Amino acid sequence: GSIGGGGDDELPSGGGGDDELPSGDGGSGEGGDEGDGGSGGGGDEGDGGSGGGGDEGDGGSADGSGDGDDASGNRREALFVLAQLGRKLESLPADLAAAVEGGRVTGDIVRRYVDLEASPLSRWLLQFGGFKERLLADDLFLTKVGIECGIGVFTKSAAEYEKRKENFVKELDFVLANVIMAIVADFMLAWLPAPTVSLRPPLAMNSGAISKFFYNCPDNAFQVALAGRSYTLLQRAGAIVRNGAKLFAVGTSASLIGTTATNALIKARQAVSSDSAGEVKEAKNIPIVETSIAYGVYMSISSNLRYQIVAGVIEQRLLEPLLHRHKLALTAMSFAVRTGNTFLGSCLWVDYARLIGIQ
Repeated sequence: GSIGGGGDDELPSGGGGDDELPSGDGGSGEGGDEGDGGSGGGGDEGDGGSGGGGDEGDGGSADGSGDGDDASGNRREALFVLAQLGRKLESLPADLAAAVEGGRVTGDIVRRYVDLEASPLSRWLLQFGGFKERLLADDLFLTKVGIECGIGVFTKSAAEYEKRKENFVKELDFVLANVIMAIVADFMLAWLPAPTVSLRPPLAMNSGAISKFFYNCPDNAFQVALAGRSYTLLQRAGAIVRNGAKLFAVGTSASLIGTTATNALIKARQAVSSDSAGEVKEAKNIPIVETSIAYGVYMSISSNLRYQIVAGVIEQRLLEPLLHRHKLALTAMSFAVRTGNTFLGSCLWVDYARLIGIQ
């Protein structure tokens, strides 16, 4: 069989050939990988990156006298940068101002925030906490999301055309449904493993032990810790578990929604034409729930680990320290890495799907 079976964003959805993902309309089956998009996090120590000096030692949390000195130093540095830029602490959003007061962010983070405000799009996105935390960790986060979604749209559309050939235009409604769901998966795979600068307020004193544990975990298991912060090995493992649970939910629900949408389109066609009767019969023979759960498991393990490694190790720890002064080269390298990851994900999905018997 061919390699095409779809990658992490190839949402299983009902009927299909032997070596592609089932798709209710006789479906698309191949396609790109997922969209991690992930993000690299801030290694621009030299010119306004998130820098971060003291990385973690994987041993200990952020308390103690040494960390207290780091927090005090971070606060002085951030306030000094604000003064240099002619800004007051009150001009920052409440969560970022609180992080500056608490010594939880460096001057580089403050400088990056001010730089991001220069762009109308970034300034609008900075109103949303999730985008703010990711953009402060990596000013190329949006570019990487675009790379992931672009790769996903291109490979998914190419796979749809390869499968449907002369029926591509006639079945454009199926194509659009599959591509839209793939974009959703791509975006989530870019969003969840992206390194962040945490601006979350402290937890309530009566929070449970599990909540406290995951609160202290990074968003990316491999991300560089800012000065004054460290992550234990257990906390880094917690990041993998937490993102894996989220990606399982995303993958399973996206597959179920994709299957439902595809079958609804088939039934709508059947209502106006008897030509689709065979498609409906074929779709009913697909184990929809089992396939959706299998896809969720695949995303929670394979996609989760690969995208955390891409964003936290390859981009943030390897590429950004080398190319942080050359944004175009850094973008090109990220594109190459993520394209390779997409191809690898496609191959792994086919092997996995055949191993468990859904292809």
